[in-house]
Amino acid sequence: MPTVTQRFGFRTVFSSAICIMCSVPAALLAQDGGDAAGFPARPIRMIVPFQTGGLPDISARLIGPKLLEAWKQQVVVDNRAGAGGIIGTDIVAKAIPDGYTLLLTSVAHVARPAVQAKLPFDSRKDFAGITLTLSGGFVLVAPPSFGAKSVTELIALARAKPGQFNFASAGIGSGTHFAAELFKSLANIDVIHVAYKGIPEAFTDTVSGRVQFFMPPLASATPLVKDGKLLALAVTTRKRVAGHEDIPTLAEFGLTGFDWDAWAGLLAPAKTPRAIVNKLNREISRILSLPEVQRRMIALGVEAAPTTPAQFDKLIADQIVLATRLARAAGIKVD
Repeated sequence: MPTVTQRFGFRTVFSSAICIMCSVPAALLAQDGGDAAGFPARPIRMIVPFQTGGLPDISARLIGPKLLEAWKQQVVVDNRAGAGGIIGTDIVAKAIPDGYTLLLTSVAHVARPAVQAKLPFDSRKDFAGITLTLSGGFVLVAPPSFGAKSVTELIALARAKPGQFNFASAGIGSGTHFAAELFKSLANIDVIHVAYKGIPEAFTDTVSGRVQFFMPPLASATPLVKDGKLLALAVTTRKRVAGHEDIPTLAEFGLTGFDWDAWAGLLAPAKTPRAIVNKLNREISRILSLPEVQRRMIALGVEAAPTTPAQFDKLIADQIVLATRLARAAGIKVD
């Protein structure tokens, strides 16, 4: 029987958007559809609806200083964590659509509506895509105290004691929750989900050994892995990650079909003038192509993934549909 990932093909949708972007003519990307010559005339507020440490926060702090250099306007990175990203996201949904209040979000933006029927905003209709910024894989990490030094050993321990081990997530319906549920399904293990308020808390209890594994974005886990506080057992990407070649893939342990990518992307409130959206898109795409930014991304285990605004809008719409199917198949929901 095909797995939920094989049936719904998350990575196929994600990869298609990236491939299409590569073929878009430069002339089309340059079309403004209006006048944005005076933008920005004051500081830009970039809201990250999660705690520090995730891909959106990393992305914001890579892009923000470069926008300041280019436009001589301050970019304020504002972490508004809470309710699985709902609080910060709602602020942007209701902001004046003038380009001065933006949302730097993650795959949780498409996962949340799949598990929670009532939200104060519509993840698709209340936002205008600017661009995908970064993409990368998740990594399976475990504390050294657990005793599992490989995916094979982790699976063996979990199967020997069904229902006795726990895994962390950054919240119900978060990207990390979906990632771990997919691993659980592929590995055919019975482990208990423990939801935290965010990535930092999940890391704290994983490092301490209160939970036995966690599947955060590789970029978030890299410092703790380098310090020896966590063991990186496998990445979810199809190939080993550049700069992190010592970490095997899940597929190398026979767990094929994992199809859930980590990403970050920038959104504006719906009805933001197209000229401003396009200007932001062009400048951020330029920033993501800078050699120093690319070197920093490789060190973190992520890659630049700029798209056109329309492609990012389509990616979000498609992944909401697919995430809903996955949530139903895996029984993921918010009460």
